[in-house]
Amino acid sequence: MAHAEVPAVGRGRGYAMAISAYLIFGAIGALVDWTTAPESLLLVLRFGMAAAVLAIFFARRPLLAELRRPGVVRLLLRMGALDAVSQLCFFVSLRAAGVAVGMFLFYSSPLVIALLAPRLGGERTEPIVWPALGLGLAGLAAIVAPSLLGGGAHWSPLGLACGLAAAVLFALYMLLVKALTRRLAATTIVLADCTLNAVLLLPLALFQTLHSGYAVTGRDLVSAALLGVVCTAFAYWLWVAGVERIPVQHASILGYLEPATAPLYALLLLGQVPALGTVAGGALIIAAGLLLVFFGGRAQALAETTAGAPLL
Repeated sequence: MAHAEVPAVGRGRGYAMAISAYLIFGAIGALVDWTTAPESLLLVLRFGMAAAVLAIFFARRPLLAELRRPGVVRLLLRMGALDAVSQLCFFVSLRAAGVAVGMFLFYSSPLVIALLAPRLGGERTEPIVWPALGLGLAGLAAIVAPSLLGGGAHWSPLGLACGLAAAVLFALYMLLVKALTRRLAATTIVLADCTLNAVLLLPLALFQTLHSGYAVTGRDLVSAALLGVVCTAFAYWLWVAGVERIPVQHASILGYLEPATAPLYALLLLGQVPALGTVAGGALIIAAGLLLVFFGGRAQALAETTAGAPLL
């Protein structure tokens, strides 16, 4: 049985949800910079708080019934592993190759999704995807160019390999999330992913925190609470619900809004004035999003059953 078509109103709501989520995600970098806690510890606090909030409000009988469906736990474990390992590769790339190179490689994932979606996700690549993707990549290049030209790039083989691995793994993660939205509620997916991320990253967080002798501060807890409740529990739910309603390729390209809005949060929270190139890059990314929202039709799903999708 083919997946049911999403009405135009539902698609519009999906775009609004995905865009809102990415606008909130843009604050993550500034909130991380606001603290001095090890990244792994902050991630565990963030995902742990998000999982706790979601469990309080949504851990009900329907959710437990969904988890008992055949094969669901296996798919959720795969999703959590892809997410955690892609994030780990991303952080290694940032440190080994520099922020500019690491970001550019990681945000090449929409290109990977455009290539893989027809085969693994049963979703054709619309012609509008390519110009929108080009604008998004050009905008991201304009944002990271000052760091690249200013010596902020380190072309280490490890950094390049981890950056590419992060992009591919995150693309597979998004495709799997899209497939799971056909079987599970968004709250179930988000709660499972947050819980798995917290558990998988806990050993590293304990090692880094105890090894360095770091003491958690009140600012760390405030930042973690904002990251967990607003930027994860709420925004991540918005993101998954949006991905459910729109083509996954569109959702991935709209993700360029996250690095585009990060400088705005850095200005508001940290007083860092963005460069002119950053503003121009943000304008290109906004143009890419407008192309998708106003000129991108719904990608026709190939005839498939949920159980028979190649990714599953």
